[in-house]
Amino acid sequence: MNRTLSRETVLGHCSCHHGEILQGVFRDSDGRPCRGLTTLPVFGRGVRAEFTPDPGRGPEELSVYPRTKTKAAAAAALAGAECRRRDQRGSCGGRIRLTSTVPLGLGMGSSTSDVIATVRAVAAGAGMSLPWSTIAAIAVRAEGASDPLMLDEHALLFAQRQGRVLERFGNALPRVIVVGCVTGGGGTVDTLRLGPGGERDADVQVFQRLRGMLRRAVVESDVELLGRVSTESARHNQRVLPKEELGALEEIAGEVEAAGVQVAHSGNVAGLLFDPDAPELRARLRECVRALNRRGIPFSHLFRSYPVQKGRETWTSTSRTRSVARTWCGSPTGSFAFDSRR
Repeated sequence: MNRTLSRETVLGHCSCHHGEILQGVFRDSDGRPCRGLTTLPVFGRGVRAEFTPDPGRGPEELSVYPRTKTKAAAAAALAGAECRRRDQRGSCGGRIRLTSTVPLGLGMGSSTSDVIATVRAVAAGAGMSLPWSTIAAIAVRAEGASDPLMLDEHALLFAQRQGRVLERFGNALPRVIVVGCVTGGGGTVDTLRLGPGGERDADVQVFQRLRGMLRRAVVESDVELLGRVSTESARHNQRVLPKEELGALEEIAGEVEAAGVQVAHSGNVAGLLFDPDAPELRARLRECVRALNRRGIPFSHLFRSYPVQKGRETWTSTSRTRSVARTWCGSPTGSFAFDSRR
């Protein structure tokens, strides 16, 4: 198949996530234990990769900026090689510049976002689009484990160290509004140094039960059931990455009638989940932010877990209390204005 290589800058983009709804060890289709996770998507913000082809460079000469993005650089080389394997004329050298709005080391998929945006940009420069399975394989090779961000809006259980789907639950998770916050003082976490956790048969049984509950939550669009899954998964995560604030977050969830608590199982972001159709939602969101402030847990941002039409209502927070990450994700999917001081 003939392809025309771009001589102009092309773009690759990847959104981030806000930690996990569920993470643990599950049975794969052959009955073998396998680590897997389901992430909570954040739409609209993430990483933008600008690839400027340079015909004067050899096809293996791909430079990534900032230079500190070593995983993205490894992914660029792998993506270029894959494009050449598919079409010998399908790659040339060039420069890749990454622009990110994802905080590093907090469990929001920053490195995977870098990698996937880079791979998409390199492929676009070669005039092709790589399938998700190929992007996943490249991501795992480049960073040792990968979040399922190459699959965009799909609700699924993903084997992060193998780059494969364990189960597809449906098109999307139940819609939730999330009051995001920071645990652990906003410290960064080295994901690959965390212990595995949950390898015992009893643990696998627990995670398999939660997997079934999550499956039902997606099929029935049940926010309350989704919250039960995420809260129990957060509790099990305590043996791997303890969060001193988890008890307080569960107390707040009870006070404001949130569906549940959600945490990053490999980072320090967390959130309280709300049904967007719940009664008196605005008042409960305001009270949730006030409760976080009273307990000294920094509120970060308010967002939807699902995309909305461009130009619809926008969300802002008018709280006078500055958090450690006031503009992390801004309002990536649209929201409504509310005043957390009231």
